[in-house]
Amino acid sequence: MADSPRVAIIDYGSGNLRSVEKALQRAGAHVVRCDSPEALSGCAAVVLPGVGSFGDCARSLEARGLTAPLRAWLAAGRPYLGICLGYQILFEGSDESPEAAGLGHWSGRVVRFPRQPGLKVPHMGWNTLRRCADEPLFAGAPDPACVYFVHSYYPVPVDAGLVTATSRHGVEFAAAARAGRVHGMQFHPEKSQATGLRLLENFVRECAL
Repeated sequence: MADSPRVAIIDYGSGNLRSVEKALQRAGAHVVRCDSPEALSGCAAVVLPGVGSFGDCARSLEARGLTAPLRAWLAAGRPYLGICLGYQILFEGSDESPEAAGLGHWSGRVVRFPRQPGLKVPHMGWNTLRRCADEPLFAGAPDPACVYFVHSYYPVPVDAGLVTATSRHGVEFAAAARAGRVHGMQFHPEKSQATGLRLLENFVRECAL
């Protein structure tokens, strides 16, 4: 559609972006793949999906000249959705790659699930998402909801007020967070069927405002 918001999916060279791209298109976005600062021009929003390790993502963003533009985008409060690793990279660092710096937009660190008898890591599959704050992206979605996760690490924000939803896998963790129009989701909305599509539709609608 001609009036669809232009949404950039950050392509940092790891993983298949097609499922996220298709889900955003279904949600009403005009999607463009972005692997350089120039490709951000004219975009209303950024989506950073997550596949691979924290360190690989940080290094790939830097190699493509995207780290500084993304930090500026976030500092300006422009619409951003981080999915899984794209959520984790918003923080200062991760125990997965101690030598790598995240975007540092939010204070906090990404940690591994604790080693507990019977606790499977990675956390993979459907789990319950419970809201703990008013979150416009969840409008029209069930509460609690069932969403799809694939991860071994999760963020621990310094500011607990960022957290909009939690889930439990051995420990309760911050499954979603938000500040202004910057959003992060540890789960995969593109794999979460009707609930995930509703969240993406709400994000695309927010981008158009």
